[in-house]
Amino acid sequence: MSEKTILACLLVLAISMTMSNADCFFQPLKPGMSDGKIIGCRDSSGELHEFGSRWRNADCYDCSCFKNGISCCSSFAIPVGYDEEKCVSIFNKDTCTYKVVEKDDHSKECPVHELVG
Repeated sequence: MSEKTILACLLVLAISMTMSNADCFFQPLKPGMSDGKIIGCRDSSGELHEFGSRWRNADCYDCSCFKNGISCCSSFAIPVGYDEEKCVSIFNKDTCTYKVVEKDDHSKECPVHELVG
């Protein structure tokens, strides 16, 4: 690969990274106790997660437990660059992905030109 090609690839990567818009949130610590000691975080469902652990919740967010709380960011990208008059986006919670299909025929996928998240 030439130096110009590498630089062009790095520029494209830098631009796409600054354009990403991940959906994240932070939940202050709800302590999880064991033998009188705080060992982790309790999520909004009350489930205990040890400090330093990572998991994907039921809403397709990737979460981490820290000493000050839980940080979660979406694991999926939301399609926004498609023909909204002709097509509809459908979220699949099993795969944590969107599929954009024609409104009148869900077997036909629509082209997507932009994603956020």
